Amino acid sequence: MSKRDYYEVLGVSKTASDQELKKAYKRLAMKYHPDRNPGKDGEERFKEAKEAYEVLSSEEKRAAYDRFGHEGVSGQGFGGGAGASSFSDIFGDVFGDIFGGAGGGRQGRQARGSDLRYNLELSLEKAVSGTTVEIKIPTYVNCNSCDGSGAKKGTSPTACTTCGGAGQVRMQQGFFSIQQTCPACHGQGKTINDPCPSCSGQGRTKKVKTLSVKVPAGVDTGDRIRLTGEGEAGGPGVQPGDLYVQIHVKEHEIFQRDADNLYCEVPIAFHVAALGGELEVPTLDGRVKLNIPAETQTGKMFRLRGKGVKPMRGGAQGDLLCRVTVETPINLSSEQKDMIRNFSSTIDGKSKHSPQASTWFDGVKKFFDGMSN
Repeated sequence: MSKRDYYEVLGVSKTASDQELKKAYKRLAMKYHPDRNPGKDGEERFKEAKEAYEVLSSEEKRAAYDRFGHEGVSGQGFGGGAGASSFSDIFGDVFGDIFGGAGGGRQGRQARGSDLRYNLELSLEKAVSGTTVEIKIPTYVNCNSCDGSGAKKGTSPTACTTCGGAGQVRMQQGFFSIQQTCPACHGQGKTINDPCPSCSGQGRTKKVKTLSVKVPAGVDTGDRIRLTGEGEAGGPGVQPGDLYVQIHVKEHEIFQRDADNLYCEVPIAFHVAALGGELEVPTLDGRVKLNIPAETQTGKMFRLRGKGVKPMRGGAQGDLLCRVTVETPINLSSEQKDMIRNFSSTIDGKSKHSPQASTWFDGVKKFFDGMSN
């Protein structure tokens, strides 16, 4: 019986790309695999699709097939002969993106204990300058009596007889070769005949650990510090997990932080805003002098360079930006009120003294004039 054209088998054109070939083969393999489609017809269709894909997925074999047809690839181990690759090999290539390879991606992957997270709250001052803090972590640690092996002192775990120490067993189901975690040793590769009495063979015990955490200068909310190996112990022969210290910076009474810059609002008296003056403003390094020029308006921003936060990963230090707000005087005496009335009478109606107010009122007048027209 003559063989069908390989392109016809996969249902693709002769110009099909590698991705199109793989997609077509995947569809046919899922449709005709004997486990899903029992019977001789399903098995034959599956083998046919496998043979076609083996040839067309190889650049060299595909070129020979395109030139000479089936004769160009005969005798090279195709079609289920002695030299044909097993289905598990090609299955791993085609379906590896879903199952992680023919072995499910588990073989050779070392187990670890669980990672832990600790939420650390810091003041802005300590976050900016850096600090060292002690934290207490309830966790599992390696058992001191058996040094984490799980076996009674003086004894040792032995290789698992079920998997031969591999931690994995292989099962054959039709064309599939499935690798699974050994049910006897649960993937450890070893069994404990005489368990440690302190940890009942678990290799770990509960404990509250005290750790010293060095917090670098410049950390901010959302940053994490990783302490390798300070997570939970994983049991016999398993590496411990890691501890992640999550930083949260508390709100400050004076400063707000934005990246490497700090912001604050500075209230100034009416007469200082009008005539100018000098104020003391706080920084994280202490007090500094801030010169207020005459005729300063609310919202004016003053920049104090280098008084912000030094970046954790290097670079220029941020700035402190001070936004002034002019404060209206309260609790005035009769004499003070008379003085303000006298002062007010000298500037009423003169736009040169209040340019912002004059511009605003001009805009309001135009708005209402437009509504009446």
